[in-house]
Amino acid sequence: MAKKKEVNVKYETKTKIVLSDNEIRDITNCLRKGIPLPEKYRFLLFDDKREVELVWNGKSEDVTNVVLPFQIIEQIDEPRIEKISGEKQATLFDVDTRGRQLQGWTNKLIWGDNKLILSSLKNGPLREEIEKQGGIKLIYIDPPFDVGADFSMKINIGDEEFTKQPNVLEELAYRDTWGKGADSFIAMMYERLMLMRDLLAEDGSIYVHCDWRVKSYLRLLLDEIFGKENFRNEIIWHYFMGGKSKRFFAQKHDTIFFYSKSDSWFFSEESLETERILPYVPSLKSEKGIEEIPCPNCNLGTGVWKSKVKMDDVWDMSGVFNMSKEWIDYPTQKPEALIKRIIEACSKKGDLICDFFCGSGTTLSIAEKLGRKWIGADLGKFAIHTTRKRMINVQRQLKNEGKDFRAFEILNLGKYERQHYIGVNPNLRDEEKQKQLAKKEEEFVKLILHAYRAEKVEGFKTFSGKKLNRMVVIGPVDLPVGRLFVEEAIQEAIEKKITKLDVLAFEFEMGLFPHIQEEAKARGVDLALKYIPKDVFDKRAVEKNQIVFNDVSYIEVKPLYKDNSIAIELTDFSVFYNQDSIKNVEENLKDGGDKILVENGNIIKVSKDKEGIIRREILTKKWTDWIDYWAVDFDFESKKEIIKMEKQKDIKQTGKLDLEEYKKEYEEVWTGDYIFENEWQSFRTKKNRELELKTPFKKLDSGKRKIAIKVVDIFGNDTMKIIEVKGDNK
Repeated sequence: MAKKKEVNVKYETKTKIVLSDNEIRDITNCLRKGIPLPEKYRFLLFDDKREVELVWNGKSEDVTNVVLPFQIIEQIDEPRIEKISGEKQATLFDVDTRGRQLQGWTNKLIWGDNKLILSSLKNGPLREEIEKQGGIKLIYIDPPFDVGADFSMKINIGDEEFTKQPNVLEELAYRDTWGKGADSFIAMMYERLMLMRDLLAEDGSIYVHCDWRVKSYLRLLLDEIFGKENFRNEIIWHYFMGGKSKRFFAQKHDTIFFYSKSDSWFFSEESLETERILPYVPSLKSEKGIEEIPCPNCNLGTGVWKSKVKMDDVWDMSGVFNMSKEWIDYPTQKPEALIKRIIEACSKKGDLICDFFCGSGTTLSIAEKLGRKWIGADLGKFAIHTTRKRMINVQRQLKNEGKDFRAFEILNLGKYERQHYIGVNPNLRDEEKQKQLAKKEEEFVKLILHAYRAEKVEGFKTFSGKKLNRMVVIGPVDLPVGRLFVEEAIQEAIEKKITKLDVLAFEFEMGLFPHIQEEAKARGVDLALKYIPKDVFDKRAVEKNQIVFNDVSYIEVKPLYKDNSIAIELTDFSVFYNQDSIKNVEENLKDGGDKILVENGNIIKVSKDKEGIIRREILTKKWTDWIDYWAVDFDFESKKEIIKMEKQKDIKQTGKLDLEEYKKEYEEVWTGDYIFENEWQSFRTKKNRELELKTPFKKLDSGKRKIAIKVVDIFGNDTMKIIEVKGDNK
């Protein structure tokens, strides 16, 4: 069978289309059998104006328009310098001890699938807020163009390095991106680029970073989506590090495609100016755009001059070396100078900048330093955590320099479309799609119950099974389990007079637990929360009863009182992770080899010498080795979490609907939860591994209040504990 062509070329012609008898017969047979027409007929039958178009398996111009609510998990605003300079600053920021930003745009770091994030930004209530800022002026993205890329991360444990495997949601996202080769990558990028184009301001621009693997595909996609008339530059970023080859020329450049949304876009001519060291050539004096500046310290041989020149589309720029000040040990990290050049070229101070594959947060970091507003998004929880630490460091730096900075908040999506991850065919009709979805869910629940050694139960809204005297609730495969999901299960347990409940999930929503366990306990329900391991999909492990469902982490703290002030001391932190097993590693380890694994909350190095003797070393010597970051909100219930929901309208059946009059209206709704306002934090960096375990003392007002403590472990997972304290304690 001939391999399907991914690129079809069609030339415009005014000649009348005439089909042969065989072609007519071929088309008729396809229509009768209900099968798709061969690709060539699309160009013969329909007036398609595209001269060159990228075609891939399952191509569709349908773009999701789902709107999911954004939930604010955490707000971070380092206490500002109390001295006020200027009326503008005084109206924007609160200058009491909390140092909170009171109004104006708050930067946003969003965890989740960027397709659903983009759709919710475009079609939801945040769109109005974005438009008030003048719209999105610049998008820079560095999508996962490496076929071998995944969500595994290298974690430093003392002098050792451990590779953390991706969680189930990340692994499924990787499958959707590269699991079917180029087809799935192109389909993934097509829909996202369509949404980005619609979000861009009319005078906005987009920069797309790629390399040789996907360069040709992306160029055709961008031409199709933005129009080849809006192509501005193909920038070659040439770097000096990297491997060598004896069989071909070393590959030491990436490509950045620069497109505008329209024929009117912002571009700073000043950004074209750069300085280069050039040999002294008299003829340069007459060349337009060259200004010679003497460089006394550059006199080498015949003389060298430092000259101002106009920048071209080939950028010689060093990458990020692992010994540089920029390096934060993130695999796809790009140099700050590269992003700075792009932001300065196509945006002004106060403009809104976006990066929907934000990774380590370089774009957001430079945007903040240059006085731009920003939105960043990523599916990887470790990426969100890495960016959070980086942005706090930027806040601290700007504060020390006496410069303004904005608060930022961490958000996630309230729910996900199940078929996006569970594998339902999107081309089916709704009725068939629902049948397939129900069947997939039934198989999934059966698999989890079998692995958990629980029996299936019927007749409940939320309960799927029972294990001994505990009812079992199973979270979906496609989304993190959140507050509403668990509260529904708790409510049913109370109604049915059930006192013991297990909730199993691949992922828990950020900032959710364990305070909901405490709430359940107060209502008479013993709530246990457990992670479903990805080994559950290994039939052999299930049959051998080797699947371990880990408990969520827990925190122990101690409040310290002095002169009606309070400090919080972190006293213990426990995790129960597993990744691989000692037995499996020892059976497969070769002589002279070693491997690091996680078992029952311990990171263990297993070594086998040349004689076959096995040694084990526990690398996590103490509980603090698991902690990467912790933060405190000293007045947790001071800020309610308010989300905007679309108002439900009654539409009178008048024969037709006036779409102009039917506009979306939103109302503010309290979710029942509160926003974690990050008032103090301590965290490890690549260069500073120290961690403070006690906060400074903070004045405690009279009366009761709740203090929230959040811990993020070295894998990027967060756990929260809430304690109640009372003022006037001596």
